[in-house]
Amino acid sequence: MGIPHDTGAFGDLLDPRFQKIFRDQYRELPDMLPTLFEFPADNGRGDMRWSEVGEFGDFSAFSGSVIYDQQFQGFDATQTHLEFASGMQVTRKMFDDDLYNIMDRKPAGLATAANRSRQKHAARLFENAASVDTFFYNHSEAVSLVSDSHTTNADGVDTSSGFDNAGTSALSATAVAAARIQMVGYRDDRGNRIAIMPDEIWIPNALYEVAFEIVSSRGKVDTADNNANVHNGQYNIHEWNYMDDANNWFMGDSAKRKEHLHWVDRVPLEFAMAEDLDTIIAKWRAYMRYSWVWTNWRWVFGAIVS
Repeated sequence: MGIPHDTGAFGDLLDPRFQKIFRDQYRELPDMLPTLFEFPADNGRGDMRWSEVGEFGDFSAFSGSVIYDQQFQGFDATQTHLEFASGMQVTRKMFDDDLYNIMDRKPAGLATAANRSRQKHAARLFENAASVDTFFYNHSEAVSLVSDSHTTNADGVDTSSGFDNAGTSALSATAVAAARIQMVGYRDDRGNRIAIMPDEIWIPNALYEVAFEIVSSRGKVDTADNNANVHNGQYNIHEWNYMDDANNWFMGDSAKRKEHLHWVDRVPLEFAMAEDLDTIIAKWRAYMRYSWVWTNWRWVFGAIVS
């Protein structure tokens, strides 16, 4: 249990000579959750389960009788909602003698901390993209989101081509071109080509200048040639402060991402306050419960740069 805020620890708030006391007045970083995730309705249970059914194969020549196709069970994903909470305590004396009403406004800072926690949890998508992350969910494929060895449950499918969404090249115009070619070559569970339209690049702060030049330059990047830049205006850049690795970057199909990436708020952020009768200590607490899950990898390419 945290120590209550008391006059001994915050003497400046009791000194009338201070004309202004600065709280943690930092601007909140942008909330990327609405951009990144689809928000399906909560199902009222402690977890949510997702399943897929595979695609149809090619048509056969008709020779008097229809040949009925067989579809295959896809992979399952189960997301489990986790609880998160925080709070603060203030003595009655501290609250009454605070000349600047800092303690009265301080509980609002819990909202800032809650938003920061949510962003960090969401960023696990990219930070742990190359490992099997089971913090919020379990996926029956048991393969990381970004992998060169994705699998299928369909019979007799060659996965040597179209089942790889990983790369290692540093961000450059050449690497973006190669990633796009790799993405449009993705295959479905039967090994057939699918419609993938890469239209976004997710980057950490350190790669902003490189990404901006790739997407915004009219001419070919870093060359003296007068060739047109094929990437000009083709991708939305999403710069996210919570992507901690300075080298890794990701390309996505935003429409497919919305189909396969889900965030569920089982209990949206809520606040409560109470005062202990014996100690006369006020307590504020905040609580939330949520989870997220990816159900299919075919919306993203990830460059895990060594």
